[in-house]
Order: sequence, then C-alpha cells, then structure tokens
Amino acid sequence: MLTPESSVLPERAYRAPGRVNLIGDHTDYNEGFVLPLAVDFDCVVRAQPRDDGRVVLSSLDRAGEVDVAADGSTDPATVDPAWGRYAAGVVCTLAARGREAVGIEATVTSTIPLGGGLSSSAAFEVAVGLALCDAAGFSLPTLELAQACQEAELVATGVPCGIMDQLSSLAGSRDRALLIDCRSLEIEHIPLPPRLAVLVINSGMPRQLVDSAYAERRRVCEMSAARLGLSALRDATPEQVAGEPRARHVVSENARVVAAAEALVSGDLATLGRLLTESHASLRDDFEVSTPELDVLVEKLIEAGALGARLTGAGFGGCVVGVAHRERAAAIVEAAAGHYWAETGHQPHAFVCRAVDGAGRVE
Repeated sequence: MLTPESSVLPERAYRAPGRVNLIGDHTDYNEGFVLPLAVDFDCVVRAQPRDDGRVVLSSLDRAGEVDVAADGSTDPATVDPAWGRYAAGVVCTLAARGREAVGIEATVTSTIPLGGGLSSSAAFEVAVGLALCDAAGFSLPTLELAQACQEAELVATGVPCGIMDQLSSLAGSRDRALLIDCRSLEIEHIPLPPRLAVLVINSGMPRQLVDSAYAERRRVCEMSAARLGLSALRDATPEQVAGEPRARHVVSENARVVAAAEALVSGDLATLGRLLTESHASLRDDFEVSTPELDVLVEKLIEAGALGARLTGAGFGGCVVGVAHRERAAAIVEAAAGHYWAETGHQPHAFVCRAVDGAGRVE
C-alpha cells in the first residue's frame, strides 16, 4: 500500500503512442525493413512509488486489478486479469536487466483501439516500462528498453513478435515515418510530405495473435531461410523463393518498403499508393493473413479515392491503412467506412492520423 510518506510524492504520467505500419508486415522477424509511424493515439500510465515491493495497476478501460512482485518473481502466466500479464512481463524483463524492486501504484488509460493492429499492447508495455524505470531511478537506452518490452510480450503471451511495435512507440518522430532496419536496428527518419494524409480504418474485427497462425507463419519463414542456408529471409533473392509463397511475400515486401521510403522522400504519392496496394495483394495471396472484411475495406478505400491501401499489422483482423491527398482525406474515409458498413454489417472506426513523437514522461 501507499504509506503516508509515499503518498505525498507527486504522481507522474508516462505516455506511449500506438503505431501504424505504412508498409512492411511480417518482415521484422525476418531481419528485413519496416516503415511505421507513431500515431496520435496513446496509452498513459499515471504512477506513484510504493514502498512494499508491489506493482499494482488498475485500468480505466478494463476490468480487474493487477498486483505482482516488483522483483520480477511473479510468473506472468499466472496473472489475472489477462491484460496484466503484459505488465508482469515488463517487470520481469526489467528486473533481469538490473532494475531494483521498487513498487508502483498506477492507473492505465488508452485511446488505442484494442486488438486493432495499432500496437495497443506494445504501447502499454512501453508506458509501464517508463513508469517502472523512473520510479527506481533506472534507465536504459531506447533500443534496450524496446527489446525489454519486446521480450515482455513473448513472456506474457508466447507470441514471438518482432521489435517494430515497441521501437516505433519509443522512437517515433513528429511528421516522420521510421525506416527501421530490423537486422541492424538502425532507424532513418523519413519526412512525410505535407500534402500526404494517412488513413486508418478499424474493421471492427479484433485480431488475436495468440489464437492466430502468426507463430506458424514465422516458423515457415525460418524453415525457408534454413533450407536456403541463410540466417534470415532478408538475404534471399526473388529467384530463390519464387516457388514459396510465404517467403516470396517477405522478399517482395522488403523491396516495397525500400521503394516506399524513396517515394516519400521524392514526394511521389502515386507510387507510394501503388506499393501499398501491391503489399495488400501479397499479404492476401502469398502470406494469407487477410480476411474478407479487410479485403472489402481496402477495396472501398480505393474506390473512394485513396491512392492505395493495405491491411496493417499482422493481419487476421484489425485495421487497414491508406494514403490520400490531404484535402480529400476526410471525405474518403467517411465514404469508405459507410460503404464497408453497408456491405458487411460491421461498424468501422475511421481516423486520419498524424505522426507524433515517441514515448516519454508527460511534464
């Protein structure tokens, strides 16, 4: 509990944005390239230190309270409610890196659609990680904190996710996309043309990676790389994977990411849009992670005037992302969302996103 002494300490707030991936899905764990941006939806953790060695969290958005040992000794798999397993994972991975067992009392709120492919879980992990580090006077470089949060998700859920989501939340930059090399983990900040609008529509069909074929897709990619004698599909050529649809997607997607970054730099929005649409076709046909609802949303965005669109995130539900000229963006998402609702009966949620700075303490 909070003692009289600890209760007078100021409450501090820590914000971590979600992310939308413009292009480059299922490339991160293949040591390839991705092109995300941190977006103006975020998770906020408001925290005070505790002196009893416990990490206690409640949520304004979800039921239940989380109470775990601050020394990382609580097994995340045993935590109930389930959303608390992500926080318990972060406690464990930070303890393994030397964080002292300082407890916190925290409240969590989020504007990121849950299960929508905008990395609500990664933002939660990052915000909790920042709160835990600050309370203990402990700091990690951005990359190492991202890696700790990535490991926390694996510990919490068993899903072997790549590092894109956590790194995007921490390293985001206003009005810029992040070209991330997932092998070297180098980041290049790519300015977004002022006339470009990024459109996101949530399909209303939540994705659950734990219950999806995500891990199976990753295993297939690793097997393909091993068959070719490569450390990762990043190094494969189109000719080597021509007969393997899963691997073919990864190789072609890496090339599209690099080309998309070049299109942003040159302001070639038509090429950018074409690359997004080609990416969706590859994710649908070669990697087979789309759904009928996502396909309809992409179709409706393009029919409404988007320059291009694709599913974003791991697939199996969630959101699509599109690009358009800014002056037409609001009309396009409104028309596409309306037609999607009429055709599928699912209520979509449409946004025109801004690229924002990465996570940090709110002063």
